[in-house]
Amino acid sequence: MKPTIPLFILFFLLTTNLFSQTLTDLKLKPKEIPKGYIASDGNICISPQACTFYNDIQTYSNIVGTVKSKAIQSFKSKGDKGSIMYFEFDHVFKGDRFLQGLLWGKDGQPTDEHPEEYVAKGKFLVIWSLKAESPLKEKSETKVETLLQ
Repeated sequence: MKPTIPLFILFFLLTTNLFSQTLTDLKLKPKEIPKGYIASDGNICISPQACTFYNDIQTYSNIVGTVKSKAIQSFKSKGDKGSIMYFEFDHVFKGDRFLQGLLWGKDGQPTDEHPEEYVAKGKFLVIWSLKAESPLKEKSETKVETLLQ
């Protein structure tokens, strides 16, 4: 009977991290932005489908769920530009298949023309509309995956 309590506490500590995150926690802080990048206003999505999803998320709420909050960060550098979109849903994100079709079409995976990638964990969804080899994407992905594990 005693081992049950420590296991419960461990489970609680591991799951608390996911549920205590906010969009602000997931966003890149100024000191985390790779050298050579500057913040930019608005959205700079590589393909229009990603920005359409961000701008018109309410249109898709029956498919993906209701958005509690959303935020976007856009950046430019000499050889790279793009946006990172953050979503928090009221409930668990449920639109994987829909989002894959919207972002990549029949290809079903990122391409040079549609390089967007995303991660969905619990109530959170993050979409990177950046080139696959972008140092900014790599930095953000590492942070988001660490926080939402």
